Amino acid sequence: MGRMLMEARQRVQDALQWLWQQEGTPGQRARGLAAGIFCGCFPIFGFQTLLGIALASVVRGNHLLAAAGTWISNPFTYVPLYWFNFRVGSLVLGPGRPWPGFDAVRQEGFSDVGWSVLTRLLLGSAITGAVCAALGWWLSIRWLQRAKP
Repeated sequence: MGRMLMEARQRVQDALQWLWQQEGTPGQRARGLAAGIFCGCFPIFGFQTLLGIALASVVRGNHLLAAAGTWISNPFTYVPLYWFNFRVGSLVLGPGRPWPGFDAVRQEGFSDVGWSVLTRLLLGSAITGAVCAALGWWLSIRWLQRAKP
């Protein structure tokens, strides 16, 4: 068991090292990661990666790091991230209609949960995405510039 864990840890470290050694300047790589993080905060299942790559093209960032950055939302973080985004949107726009829960969203789709819920979720996603992307950009550019050979 210990050997398997050590091998898995080494594989993860190798994958992260390979990811960080992608082509481009530290600024391009940091912009790509930030674009992915921003798009990963939105509830657009299936399109986050495509939009992250498209946004990385607009800001001249690394496409592979943009795709990796979208995994800020994954099956383990969907519920807390989108609930938090909804709460942030509700703080800005006011309470509105209460959060219907993910079962309602899954069964009815976003079009049926109401404009009140959707606007709060999207606004909260934009705010959370902008803050997380800015933080991700700042941390990654500092780390990449320090690690520059």
